Amino acid sequence: MLKAGVLGAGHLGKIHLRLLQQSDKYELVGFFDPFKENAEKVAKEFGYKLFDSIEDLIKAVDVVDIVTPTLSHFECAKLAIENGRHIFIEKPITKTVVEAEAIKTLASQFHVKGQVGHVERFNPAFTAVKDKIDTPMFIEAHRLAEFNPRGTDVPVVLDLMIHDIDIILSVIDSKVKNVNASGISVISETPDIANARIEFENGCVANLTASRISMKNMRKTRFFQKDAYISVNFLEKKSEIVRMKDVPNKPDEFAMILQNAEGVKKQIYFDNPEVENNNAILDELESFADAIHNNTKPVVSLRQGAEALRVAQMIIDCF
Repeated sequence: MLKAGVLGAGHLGKIHLRLLQQSDKYELVGFFDPFKENAEKVAKEFGYKLFDSIEDLIKAVDVVDIVTPTLSHFECAKLAIENGRHIFIEKPITKTVVEAEAIKTLASQFHVKGQVGHVERFNPAFTAVKDKIDTPMFIEAHRLAEFNPRGTDVPVVLDLMIHDIDIILSVIDSKVKNVNASGISVISETPDIANARIEFENGCVANLTASRISMKNMRKTRFFQKDAYISVNFLEKKSEIVRMKDVPNKPDEFAMILQNAEGVKKQIYFDNPEVENNNAILDELESFADAIHNNTKPVVSLRQGAEALRVAQMIIDCF
C-alpha cells in the first residue's frame, strides 16, 4: 500500500480523505490544511491525523494528494516533487501554463509520477463509449451549473469548461489550429458564462458552452462522426450511440430508414451501452496507484493536464 497524504481539507479534500482511507491501494497517513480552525475540526470529526506543516506531511508519505485552491497548486507540487514524492493534483493543474510546464519538467528531473484530477475521464458514461469515438468532426459540449460561490475565484473556463476541454483533447488526435471565444461576468469578478469554438488541424470543430449561473444543471457532450452520433450525459451517467448503416436487403418493417437526395438509403440503429455505477474519484486515485506500482503512464498525465490548461488559457485570452 502506498502511503498517501492530502493537502487541503475543504469540500473536495474531505472527499479525497474519505476515499483514500477506504482504498485497498493506499494507507492514509494524514493531512495538512493551513486554516487551523477547519483543520482541527476535520481531524476531530473524522479522526484523521493532522500534520503541523506541509513539510512534515510530505516527509511521511509516498504520494501527495493536492486538493488546495488552484493558486497554491504550483508551490505544493514543487515542494512534493523536490522531495521525491509522486503527486496527484486536482484540476486545473496550476494557475498558469508556465507553472504547469515547470511542474512537468520537475517531475521528469526527479523521476516521479503525476496525475491530474480530470475526473470526467472516469465517468462511466464516457468510459462506456470512449472506444467507439473515432475521429469525430464536430463536438458540442454543454456544462451548466447552478450558482455556487465555491470556485468563483477563477473564470468559469477553469472551473467548469476545462473538464470538457480535457475530454475533447483526449479523443482528438490533432493539434489546435484556432480558438474563438466570448465570456461574460454576471455575478463574479471573472466570467460566469463562456462559449468557445475550437478548430483543430484535422478539420474537427468543437463548440463548448459553460455557465455557473444556470437555472438547471447539465453536463452533456455530443460527438458527430462519419455514420455515427454519440451522446454522453455526464450528469445522468447515460450514453447513446446512433449509427447509420447501409439498408439490408430485407429491412425490418419497423426499421428507421433515411434516404438522401441521391437516393442513397441508410438505416438508423440505436444503442444504449450498459453504464456501470462507480465512484469516479476513487477510480482516478486508484488508477494512479496502479500507474506507480506498474511504472505505467497515468490516465491523465501532467502533460495532458498542462495541455488542457493551455487551451483553456487560449479561450480566456479571447475575452
